[in-house]
Amino acid sequence: MRYFWVPLFHVASTRSSLAALTLGAIGVVYGDIGTSVLYAMKEVFGSGHVPFTPDNVYGILSIFFWTLTTIVSVKYVVLVLRADNHGEGGLVAMLALASQSVKDKPQLRKVLLVVGIFGTCLFYGDGVITPAISVLSAVEGLEVISPAFKQAVIPLTLVILFLLFWVQKRGTAGIGKFFGPITLVWFASIAILGVSHIVHHPEILLAISPHYALGFIWHNPGITFIILGAVVLCVTGGEALYADMGHFGKKPIRLAWFSVVMPCLTLNYFGQGALLLSNPEAVKNPFYMMAPDWALVPLVGLATMATVIASQALISGAFSVTKQVIQLGYLPRLQVLHTSETDTGQVYMPFVNWGLFVAIVLAVVLFKSSSNLAGAYGIAVCTDMLITTVLTFFVIRYAWKLPLALCIGATGFFFVVDLAFWASNLLKLLDGGWFPLLIGTAVFTLMLTWHDGRRLLNDSLRSDALRLTDFLEAVFISPPTRVEGTAVFLTAEAGTVPNALLHNLKHNKVLHQENLFVTVRSHEVPRMALKQRLDVTPLGHDCWQVIVNYGFKDNPDLPSALAHIRGEGQQLDPMSTSYFLSRDIVIPTIGGGMAPWREKLFAQMHHNASGAAAFLNLPTNAVVELGSKIEI
Repeated sequence: MRYFWVPLFHVASTRSSLAALTLGAIGVVYGDIGTSVLYAMKEVFGSGHVPFTPDNVYGILSIFFWTLTTIVSVKYVVLVLRADNHGEGGLVAMLALASQSVKDKPQLRKVLLVVGIFGTCLFYGDGVITPAISVLSAVEGLEVISPAFKQAVIPLTLVILFLLFWVQKRGTAGIGKFFGPITLVWFASIAILGVSHIVHHPEILLAISPHYALGFIWHNPGITFIILGAVVLCVTGGEALYADMGHFGKKPIRLAWFSVVMPCLTLNYFGQGALLLSNPEAVKNPFYMMAPDWALVPLVGLATMATVIASQALISGAFSVTKQVIQLGYLPRLQVLHTSETDTGQVYMPFVNWGLFVAIVLAVVLFKSSSNLAGAYGIAVCTDMLITTVLTFFVIRYAWKLPLALCIGATGFFFVVDLAFWASNLLKLLDGGWFPLLIGTAVFTLMLTWHDGRRLLNDSLRSDALRLTDFLEAVFISPPTRVEGTAVFLTAEAGTVPNALLHNLKHNKVLHQENLFVTVRSHEVPRMALKQRLDVTPLGHDCWQVIVNYGFKDNPDLPSALAHIRGEGQQLDPMSTSYFLSRDIVIPTIGGGMAPWREKLFAQMHHNASGAAAFLNLPTNAVVELGSKIEI
């Protein structure tokens, strides 16, 4: 499952045809859910909870079909896709939309922010499990070819994953154009495999009828509850429909789902069911055992490529969501490298990249097989699905102003369904479900610590700060020496005197001819319009207060933003402009606003954060950093 994606080929930025956008959506949006056929059916029947009978095969297939229909087709395609935040989707976009809709209810808004941020943190847990289980399940096809390959599965999986993460720094624009066609071939292949077995048991198609699912649930309520934790594997990746809406649009995503993805998945699952009716022994790996012997090697290769593509989209999503969360103020600045000269959306974050890789290697080595990983899979996915449903309620109730009864009716059913899947997955908590929860909780702790620490830091700065207007009036009573050029002073709080200005006057005893006091603000919207980018206030004496506004999906570029200030009576000359930054050193104190260990953690995070200069794309030869110590 993915929440955010950096465009691998910037298909949404051009006037692409509907066909091209649909092909792109097939390659990026549906890579994850498309590879679920490798392990979903195997885990349900391989669990040992479902007695192997023809009636149960029909019942399970019906449950698969109606799970796909209910959660993906109806919930995401019909309902959730409507909740766009200025054309953008994903959990962060939904969170921003929900929090803005209840901004007049501060307590409720605070709760929603905490819940939404926790859901976002679980993405990282899911981001570890998804590549691990996807690539491992694909490589396990070698065991079907020959048991002799069993010892090579884990080493080969780790080599593939290493190459995947190693190539990230080089960018994926060159190979991104092949993702759609390869994934389309994958869907065509799994459909053909399914049809090849359905023709021998065409009666299996009767399982589309919901009465088979309802009958199984009625006669086996306990077993149904247990296996829901495995059934949910068939919809992992459903969140990508919403997450990638901003890159492809609603229509291509919907068209790709109903015309290609849903039919191909259904045919493959029903083909696996037909195979199990004729050969119950195939339960050990029904997907690969559908293929004739001559096709096994090519199928393993194609499956590996499909899982790599699904993993690639998730890794790109990890970079994207991290960048967005940083701009919302929940993580410290991290090094961001752009891998494309033409597409600013393509970024590489070394810390996130290799952090994910280490965690994935740990998951593969710790769990050793896709079946064991399936035990760890599901809790994070279901929790996020549940959170999405909750946030959707607040959006349609408070942003769309729909009647309460209609809002409860629209989301209540999906809440019950999501809750059932979530509760079932709790049974897998000790079998591996703790792993993604541990990762998510660790990231959540870091995010809250950083957010609370920044608030305490800003409070400390604000309490000691001088009013900028009063300070300038005092300074110009007996003005210091003015030097040619423009000074840009960055300050966290508009209207206050930056420490860098105080240090500059104290040590250099000069003031530039022109001075800009700049505050960068991030807002809970994906992007800010250019006309809303700058807010300029003249302060007299060739000084200006400037507020630069960014959305959480914008790429901060302060020099480019300030270049538009010329219409406000000021024009920057890049060759004579200097940027003054305060490099604060945080000193934890006993009895502060956070627990001592959290204050020490925040101080360490603040120390290791990348500089504001790189984050704001400031020219390295024009930056002056002046340090100060601040107690929190």
